[in-house]
Amino acid sequence: MAEQSVCEMTVEERDLALGELLNSELICALGCTEPIALAYAAALARLVLGCEPEQLAVGCSGNIIKNVKSVTVPNSGGMRGVEAAAVLGAVGGNAAAALETLEGVTEADIARTRELIGREGYVSVSLVEGVPNLYIEVRAKALGHVAEVAISEHHTNVVRCTRDGVPANQLCPAARAGADVEDACSGTCALMSAVTAQEAAREEGADAAQAAPVPGLSLDMILDYIEDGDVSHARASLERQLELNAAISAEGLENAWGAEVGRTLLATRGDDIACRARARAAAGSDARMSGCALPVAIVCGSGNQGITCALPVLTYAEELGVEGERLTRALALADLVAIHTKSYIGALSAFCGVVCAACGAGAAICWLRGGTREQIGATVVNTLGNVGGIVCDGAKASCAAKISAAVDAAILGCDMALAGRGFRAGEGIVQDTVEETIASMGYVGRVGMKDTDVEILKIMTGETRL
Repeated sequence: MAEQSVCEMTVEERDLALGELLNSELICALGCTEPIALAYAAALARLVLGCEPEQLAVGCSGNIIKNVKSVTVPNSGGMRGVEAAAVLGAVGGNAAAALETLEGVTEADIARTRELIGREGYVSVSLVEGVPNLYIEVRAKALGHVAEVAISEHHTNVVRCTRDGVPANQLCPAARAGADVEDACSGTCALMSAVTAQEAAREEGADAAQAAPVPGLSLDMILDYIEDGDVSHARASLERQLELNAAISAEGLENAWGAEVGRTLLATRGDDIACRARARAAAGSDARMSGCALPVAIVCGSGNQGITCALPVLTYAEELGVEGERLTRALALADLVAIHTKSYIGALSAFCGVVCAACGAGAAICWLRGGTREQIGATVVNTLGNVGGIVCDGAKASCAAKISAAVDAAILGCDMALAGRGFRAGEGIVQDTVEETIASMGYVGRVGMKDTDVEILKIMTGETRL
C-alpha cells in the first residue's frame, strides 16, 4: 500500500486500501501470537539449517519474553515459556504455515521437545536490548553450520534469514545438498520463494499497512467507508473472523479453560446482553491463553484483540436481529477503529491492547444501536477515559478478565454517549476531539509507559524483589 493519504484517494482507492488493510490484519494464528512467532522463527531456522538443531540460542525483546513466559504453547502438551515455543518450533514446526506453524506437531514432537529442553545447554534464552518491542532472533547450530533468523516489528516480518552468513534467498538446493545435511532439499524452494517475496514486498513498502496504517485515517474516514463504501474486498476475511473467533469463544464457554472468566460471567448474569457480550469475548481468551489449538483471526497482531473486536459485536447483532451486510460492516468498523487506535502505540507495550479493541467494539455497537457519528466518537472517548490505564503484564489467564473489563467500559461508554453523557476535555487524557484523545492515549502507551514496561519485566523475571 502506498504512503498516499486517505484524504487524497478517490472513493474506489480508499475502499481498496481499507479492504487491503483489513486483509493484512485479519490473518489466522494458532494460540498466542508471541510464542507462535517464536516457533515460526525456530522452524525457519531448522529449515534453512537443513536438519534438527544441535543447539539453539534465542534472543528476545522484553515484550516477547513478557508475553511468552506464562502462556501455554498450543499443541505442546501444556508446556509454557520461550524454551518450549522455540524448541517445539525447531522440532516439529512447519515454517510454511507461519502463525499456524505448530498445527501439525505430533506426540513424538512433543516428547522430543521435552527431551531437548531437559538436555543441559541445548537451549539458551537472552534479553536483547535496544531493539523494537517486538523482536525475536534464533541461532541454530548443527554439524558445523549456523542458521540465523530474526523477526522484527510484526510477527511474521523476517528481517534476517541466513545459513552460514548467506541469505536464504541466495541458497539453492544444490548449494545446500551435502552429506552432512539430511533433508537439505525438503521445502527449500518454497522457503526461498517466500523469503524472497517478503523481502521484495518490504523494499516496495507493501507491508506498510502493518507497520503504520493508512496515512490520514480517522474515525470520520472509517465511518465514510462503513456507511457507503465497498467492503467486498475484505468480506471473506471478516466472515472468517466471525466464524473462527466465535468457535473458540464457544469452546471457552463449553469447557473449563484457564480461569473460566467467560463461564463465570455467563453463569452469574447471563440474562444481561452486556454481560453476555463480555462473557463471549472473555471465553475466547480463556481457551486461547490456556493452549487451545483452535485458530483465531487476529487484529493488530493479537488474537485477543481479534476476539474482542468480534464477539461483543456479534452478540449485540444477534440481540438486535442484525445479520448479513450490516453485521459485516459493523465488524469492519470495530476492526478499523482498533487498528487506528493501536497504530499510535505500536506492536507491543505496557499498554493493554484489548483497550483499543474494546474501543472498536464499542464504536460498532453504538453504530448498530443507531448512534450518530458524534455518539460513536464519544463512545471511544468514554472508553479511553475509563480504562486507558490497564497495563499489559504478559499473556496469561488474566487477559480474559482484562477483556471483560475493557468491553464493559466500552458498553458503558456507549450507553453514556447515547444518553448524551461523557467525559469532558481536560479531564485526564481526554482532549477536545476523539482524534486528539486517541493520539494522547497513544502517546502515553508508546512513550509514557516505557519505564513501566521495563519494571513489569523485572518483577516477572525476579530481578526486582519487593
